[in-house]
Amino acid sequence: MKQYFYSLLLVLAALCYASCENTETYADMKEKEQDAISRFIAVQGIQVIDEATFKAQGCTTNNAFNQFVFLDRTGVYMQIVRPGCGSMLEDQKTVNLLCRFMEKNILTDSVLVRNDRSTIAYSSTYGYYDTSLFLDKMNVKRNGSVFTASFVSGMMYQYHGSASVPAGWLVPLNYVKVGRPENEGDEVAKVRLIVPHSQGTADASSSVYPCYYEITYEREK
Repeated sequence: MKQYFYSLLLVLAALCYASCENTETYADMKEKEQDAISRFIAVQGIQVIDEATFKAQGCTTNNAFNQFVFLDRTGVYMQIVRPGCGSMLEDQKTVNLLCRFMEKNILTDSVLVRNDRSTIAYSSTYGYYDTSLFLDKMNVKRNGSVFTASFVSGMMYQYHGSASVPAGWLVPLNYVKVGRPENEGDEVAKVRLIVPHSQGTADASSSVYPCYYEITYEREK
């Protein structure tokens, strides 16, 4: 009987050890995330610059060299493709911004959701529709250098099931203009971002994965 009991204990101990070995900790997931970001940067041939260099260049990135600035406080990497037209979002003012975007999970190298291309989707509200006809709308307020925002409508709201705007989406608003094209040559602001889970969607935060975004910003009429 004792021999059976000790054998059972050994089996349980082995199962417990195996379970512990297979459990991925938060630290493990963060390390995997950082490795994925580093690989993405290398594969895409991205030149990372620091904030001092970014400011010395007039808060611009040299896109001929595929530069992204690493913003230390947030951990976001940002490339300003187009600085935009019009003016920056005014302090203490709330506006609606319209966005086209693409969201890619860097960890799995898969596009999660987008509205920048013609794609047929289905919703209980619209039925079957062309996603490129819908710009995501978010309500944004500026308070100094701090922005708060929520999605009013669009693909991000539908796909992630949350009105919460990823903090990473708001980082560029300190550097780009958010007007509407009115004159020949005017273009809306466009950025590319590498966003860690801590600055991403609720899904990214809970599952610890980084995302790559291409986003345009345009002020609603």
